[in-house]
Formats: sequence, structure tokens, C-alpha cells
Amino acid sequence: MATAHNSVGSIRFSVIEGRGAAFRALLVGLVLVVAAGLWAAHRMQAEGHMVTGMNNQIVWGIPHVFAVFLIVAASGALNGASLSSVMGRTLYAPYARLSALLAIALLLGGLAIITLDLGRPERLMVALTHFNFTSVFAWNVLLYSGFVLLAGWYLWTLMERRMNPLTKSVGTTLFAWRLALTTGTGLIFGVLVARQAYDAAIMAPLFIAMSLSFGSAAYTLLLFAVFDWSGRPLDEDLVQSLRRLLIVFVIAVLFFVSVFHAGKLYAAEYQGFEHFLLLDGGALTWLFWAGQIVAGSLLPLWLMLWRPTARSRPWLAAACVLVLLGALAQLYVIIIGGQSYPLEIFPGKQVIESSFFDGAVLHYQPRLPEFLLAFGGVAMALLIVALSMKVLQFLPRPGSAD
Repeated sequence: MATAHNSVGSIRFSVIEGRGAAFRALLVGLVLVVAAGLWAAHRMQAEGHMVTGMNNQIVWGIPHVFAVFLIVAASGALNGASLSSVMGRTLYAPYARLSALLAIALLLGGLAIITLDLGRPERLMVALTHFNFTSVFAWNVLLYSGFVLLAGWYLWTLMERRMNPLTKSVGTTLFAWRLALTTGTGLIFGVLVARQAYDAAIMAPLFIAMSLSFGSAAYTLLLFAVFDWSGRPLDEDLVQSLRRLLIVFVIAVLFFVSVFHAGKLYAAEYQGFEHFLLLDGGALTWLFWAGQIVAGSLLPLWLMLWRPTARSRPWLAAACVLVLLGALAQLYVIIIGGQSYPLEIFPGKQVIESSFFDGAVLHYQPRLPEFLLAFGGVAMALLIVALSMKVLQFLPRPGSAD
């Protein structure tokens, strides 16, 4: 097994062997899911979005839920790298490479979904060459591409001995960039004044807290899976540190969600939407309370704080899975729920309604091509991680750290 030395202590790194039938089956399965996603994208492009549950009222569907989830989680997946290179936490140094790799892979998977969901992916070059700097979407094109370049540069400083002195400065720049990226993603919704569900500057810090929570859960699960699969020991101090961080981040998300909805309830123009979402939204209400709040926040916190389960790795893994499922529920409520509630063009005024869905709550039923495209993006991210670990030295060799 090939190894390489790193300037942090005596850490040596290696590739994952990946010679067994299980690893090959994993790769084949991921490739098949990616192929199914590409087929779904081709069908959506050839036949139009009529093959999906989206329409001219709900234009962001399940693919956007998964795309935003992957993009937001990508920023948070850098927690390990930032704690090592920026905060000086040597405990995370052996795992910084894997942190940056996961961040790049998640972002590329999310961007692939968005690009293929456009219906005309070949026109992506227009977005890359013509910028309207009054649009937050134009800012995000620069933020996303800059994130990938900086994360790649950061990996280079970790893997190339002569570049090691630049690791802290590049890592610090990347840390600031990831905050800007998540802020820009949150402002996509925060500046949409036409929707009562959005139009709140607190969306920016909310999305930052979400990224820290989602990314930490994804990173923890990846560490568990990779180290168990390869038979490597995982530092118990690291596991408990990740648990404590995830507790803080989940609480932070709950805090900002509470402030967001409390602020909306205070303003008369948003009270109709809040009543709809919190009490009278049917499946959306259930998804908010049961999926996002209980299953995605309170139950993981209980598992990570209750003494019989607090120090158990299987229960921590279960808590991480619940956080990620709650993340999808939260983004579904934000994206789909925000579009389902009818537009109130003239608040406080009586408007003569037409036959074009004025004042009607819209219903969205996702279809198979949307799920295939969404899961294809997730599979693409995992495939990038698996192949990268097979080719390049991302994993610390057992017993190599001080």
C-alpha cells in the first residue's frame, strides 16, 4: 500500500485498497444511479418538464431540494478542515483531506442537479459569461466556482510537501469563502420579496447554521463508513468532538428557525403563511413538525445527550442520519412550502380573483424523473469520493499519527 508523509506530526496517508467485491459492487451501484439520473435529465429535456410534478407555479421541485441540500452540506463538510487549518485543532489534522474532498464532491453533485434540471443545460455557458451583478444568482455562480478552486488549492497544500506552508492562509481564505457561499445561498430566498415564505434577511445566518449541522452529520457518517469499511481505527476523542459540535449546530438551527417564524408571526402580512405552514398546511405541516422539528432535531439531540446513547457510535450514526433526513424535510418545507402558498400581490387589499390560481394553495406531486435526477446527484458525489480515495492518498495510515 503506497504511503505519503505529511508535515503535521508523523502522519502518513494511503489510498483505500478497494479490491474486494463489495467495493466494486458499490461503484457499480453508484454508476447505475448516476446513469438513471442522466436518463431522467435527458427525458426532462426531450419531453419537457411536463413529465415532472413541477408547473408554472411550482418551478422548484425535488431536484432543487436535493441540490440546495448538497450545496449547503458542502460548506459544512469543511468543518474538519477549518478546525484543523484555521483553528489549530491538531485532532482533526489527519482527517482534513477527507473533509475537503467531501465538500468538493457534495458541491459538484448539487451543481450537477441544478444544471441538468434547467432543461437547457447547454446554455450554462451563458450564465458563466454574462453576469447581472444585481442578481444574487450571478453572485452564486462566482461563489460556487471559487469554492471548488479554493478547496482544490487547499487539498494541494495538504498533499504537496513544498506547499504545506500555505495551508493555513489558504484554509483561512477558504473558511471565509464558505461563509460567503452559504450566505449567498440563503439570500436566494431571503431577497425574494414576492413570496411571504421568504423575504427575511435572517435566511442568511439560518443557512449558515444549517450548513454547519448538515455538513457535520454528513462528514461524521462518511468517517464512520470509510474507517469501518477499511478496518482503520477512528480516534474516540474525534468522535466525541464531532458529537459535541453537532449538538451545538442542531441547537443553532432550532434557534434560528424559531426566530424566523416568531418574526413572521409578529408581522401581519406574514401571519397567513405562518398559519398555513404551522397549523393548516396538511402534509407540509406534518413534515415541518414531525420531520424537521421532532425527527430531525429533537430526537437526534436526545440521542446525543442521553447518557446511555451519548457515547455510542451506532447511536451517533443514527442521530446523523436523522439530522440529514430532517434537513431534507426542512428544505422541502422552505422550497416547496414557500411556493405552495398563494402569492399575496396586494397585502391587505381585496382583489378580484381570476382563474389563474389566484388565492389557491398549490399542490405538488413529485414524479419518478425528479427523484432519479436528485439521487443521481447524490450518487455522483459519493462516486467522486470513492474514486478519489482509490486513486489519491486521503486516509491516514493506522498508527501513523503522533
